[in-house]
Amino acid sequence: MAIEDGASTGQQRLVGAEGDYDDQQLEASLRPGTLEDFVGQQRVRAQLSLVLEASKLRGRTADHVLLSGPPGLGKTTLAMIIAQDLDVPLRISSGPAIQHAGDLAAILSSLTHGEVLFLDEIHRMSRPAEEMLYMAMEDFRVDIVVGKGAGATSIPLDLPPFTLVGATTRAGLLPGPLRDRFGFTGHLEFYSVPELELVLRRSAALLDLTMTTEAFSEVASRSRGTPRIANRLLRRVRDWALVHGVDRIDARAAGAALDMYEVDVRGLDRLDRNVLSALVGKFNGGPVGLSTLAIAVGEETETVETVAEPFLVREGLLGRTPRGRIAMAAAWEHLGLEVPNHAAFKDPALRTALASNAEQEQDASS
Repeated sequence: MAIEDGASTGQQRLVGAEGDYDDQQLEASLRPGTLEDFVGQQRVRAQLSLVLEASKLRGRTADHVLLSGPPGLGKTTLAMIIAQDLDVPLRISSGPAIQHAGDLAAILSSLTHGEVLFLDEIHRMSRPAEEMLYMAMEDFRVDIVVGKGAGATSIPLDLPPFTLVGATTRAGLLPGPLRDRFGFTGHLEFYSVPELELVLRRSAALLDLTMTTEAFSEVASRSRGTPRIANRLLRRVRDWALVHGVDRIDARAAGAALDMYEVDVRGLDRLDRNVLSALVGKFNGGPVGLSTLAIAVGEETETVETVAEPFLVREGLLGRTPRGRIAMAAAWEHLGLEVPNHAAFKDPALRTALASNAEQEQDASS
């Protein structure tokens, strides 16, 4: 988490998907309260609406819900909407905070009938707590062990029916028995530019900002498909306009504000461009090993792999092969350079390896 929040400077990246305290404060005021107000994720919204409506018609608690997907796409917001739609209290905790079975037992024993329990990053929960959660989800019961050794006694504790909403950015790390106990699983996808424009329009109205259609498009196109990043960039544009005395923000003003924060037209920041520039300028497009690439840009290996690479790979700017990282044609073009004939990605063997590696990563993520 610390690496995701910042690079080697120790400061959070403006285009990082993880949220900080300021983001939490802003999101609290901008969060939609109903599924109808929630922008994007049409398939998940439709399915979730059906699950909630059916539970209300049956007069029973809703099935447990698992929400997966990259950070910043609205998993916490959907959990709040679920509780509000069911008109029940919401209890929020996280996997890293539950390190012992007793921690989970304390939370579960204090739940009220029908309450929604939201566990963020549920895949990071400890194994003993995880095993206790199996019984709680299925039978609404936990066994509390009192004493130690031969004198230990197991006391069954009945729980009121509740709805667990789990959120994870790494669904593949969840054990099968836990995944199988969720009645509904929804995977959140990255947003398109038009969808992000709708998010920004709603946020701008709540923040009392006047922006042109082109300005919304400018900010949305640099937001990496993530509403949290879009709202963060909108806040920076708002600050720029306030300092420069701009009442009506157009595309030029929005672009100037984001250029000042070094977020380019494709949403790349300084770290992303440094990785591409090193790969192209110092290693002729690769292939080059990850550790060598990290040394070239003056970053830790894990920072390059977990912070910069995912977006660069998704945008088709960088490729990962068994022989190392390579710059794709789009990387040369984005840096304003002509694609040379010797570019590594033109090697047939590397193209085959790249395709095979992409298929393996896709299978692993699914």
